[in-house]
Amino acid sequence: MHRKKTWLVASAFVSLAGLPLTASAQVPGQRLARNAVAIEAVGLTVSDMDRSLQFYTSVLTFVKESDQELLGPAEEALTGVFGSRARVVRLRLGQEHLILTEYIAASMPGRPAPVDSRSNDSWFQHVAIIVSDMDSAYRRLRSAKVRSASTGPQLLPITIPNAAGIRAFYFRDPDGHPLEILQFPLDKGDPKWHRPNQALFLGIDHTAIVVGQTGRSLAFYRDLLGLRVAGESHNFGTEQEHLNNVEGADLHITGLRAPDGPGVEFLEYLTPTDGRPYPGDERSDDLVHWETTIRVGDLAALMPALDSAGAPRLSRILVSDTEGNLGFAHGIVIRDPDGHAVRLIDRPN
Repeated sequence: MHRKKTWLVASAFVSLAGLPLTASAQVPGQRLARNAVAIEAVGLTVSDMDRSLQFYTSVLTFVKESDQELLGPAEEALTGVFGSRARVVRLRLGQEHLILTEYIAASMPGRPAPVDSRSNDSWFQHVAIIVSDMDSAYRRLRSAKVRSASTGPQLLPITIPNAAGIRAFYFRDPDGHPLEILQFPLDKGDPKWHRPNQALFLGIDHTAIVVGQTGRSLAFYRDLLGLRVAGESHNFGTEQEHLNNVEGADLHITGLRAPDGPGVEFLEYLTPTDGRPYPGDERSDDLVHWETTIRVGDLAALMPALDSAGAPRLSRILVSDTEGNLGFAHGIVIRDPDGHAVRLIDRPN
């Protein structure tokens, strides 16, 4: 890191119990200042960057925007990985960004994802990539010998009114991370997905995460971070079961948005309820690690609310310059109520 000032680093890991269903009272100006401004990017950890780049740029047509290596005390404190040296690549598809991280060095190797991972396990997260033609996209994935996670593209029926007409398919990247391609009917989705476009893969609509309790997750993402609820759906039936590849899948789905960027979608499984909890000892170099980067209006103003709200796990890096001014080198990384990692920043990466 090249900086004009010398940065003094201190890290803290705070364990707090319980998350209230409403954020603490704020005056309107303070609340607006700390609200989420944008979902900046979604990130994931990969085991072989060159292999992943070949997949994401050649098969899914992402464009590489930057490629750098990060190391040093600040990065170790932020990620919780001692002795790390990470290669970080920023990709763009349409207007949205995906960040791939490969840990080249660490004090101990990161772990692979469990081979029996299912879509209702709490560590499940994916990004939904919008396509202009589902049949052509599916043929492209098949020709590239991409591993399927669904039995095939599914057309959601009229028995699910808020999702009727949506076509979707789950598949996996070279490390087994779940991904989704999605095509909206004309009466659904952001209008930008219906503009004339010759591209097959258009951009990222949202990242989806499995949650244990929708109300608890709303307290975190809506009441604390300031995302707005954009819609809800009750998804069930054979199409949903074969999309998620979970027998008996019955889900309460809630979509949230910031003013800019892709959304965050909650997947609460009403049945089955045998999804496994997020690993309590998960680290940033484990291959189940995903990280959603959210830009807020004023991170320093948000810090007291984060401390008092009682997030299940909070890891943060506090940085002060030589004059004692508090700043944030890369923002902070916190855990949502189910263990998913969220990076908060107060300026674009």
